Amino acid sequence: MDKLTLERIETAHPKLKDELFNIYTKINSKLTGKAICRFAYVIRTFAEQKEIYAQGRTKLYDASGKRLGIVTKAAPGWSLHNYGLAVDIVLLKDTNQDGKFETASWENTVDFDKDGKADWMEIVEIFKEHGWKWGGDFKELKDTPHFEKSFGYSVKDLLTKYNAKDFISGTTYVNI
Repeated sequence: MDKLTLERIETAHPKLKDELFNIYTKINSKLTGKAICRFAYVIRTFAEQKEIYAQGRTKLYDASGKRLGIVTKAAPGWSLHNYGLAVDIVLLKDTNQDGKFETASWENTVDFDKDGKADWMEIVEIFKEHGWKWGGDFKELKDTPHFEKSFGYSVKDLLTKYNAKDFISGTTYVNI
């Protein structure tokens, strides 16, 4: 199992940690080829969200002068990542066939393990079996690496709880 993914699962909302571990275990048993799944993001702080939201808006260029595009519609507090209720994935390929999964891939049609189904879509199927929404099904801005589970709460509801400091005791996770 990918150590970073296991660490990131620990940052999820407490109501999701065990479920995410089970999902990740299923993913690992399903992908048996030249790629593994990494959870690239689980929780994202409001400060991190602010930085991403600025890209293409107030932060127009990167350090090398390359023009930045908008990568999210969600301002700080308006992403389920801010509450530990979302996951972004990436596939890591074993490009050199040396057991080192280091090359990131967002290819969602490739069947790396040659079992007749795109690896990405196998992951989508597993998340959906557990009641998660997939960003690839979004009507407006498709977000194929994204999965979310809000337990019926809107982002506005979660932000209200956050601002009211309606947290699980001893944490900054909102009560849901």
